[in-house]
Amino acid sequence: MKHLIVILALLAPMAANAACYADYKAKQDDPLRLHYGVAELGAGCTLDAARDELNARLAEKGWTLLTVVSVFDDAGLVARGSDADFTLLGR
Repeated sequence: MKHLIVILALLAPMAANAACYADYKAKQDDPLRLHYGVAELGAGCTLDAARDELNARLAEKGWTLLTVVSVFDDAGLVARGSDADFTLLGR
């Protein structure tokens, strides 16, 4: 039991530092362009934190955030596969 507690204590910081991503939908006007993308988040792994961060990052590039679809970790990247575009905000 003592070994299990030590192992869990060592793994806890690694879990806290796990990467967090959000998939989102955005638009540009005149002409209308729609975009579905995935971006790595730095501020937090919640929908509210993702909205705040992506609003600012997209606005810098002339885009308007429409919605944050979800937030997820590395495992979620595989599920989104080729549907996601990383080029606008990067990873």
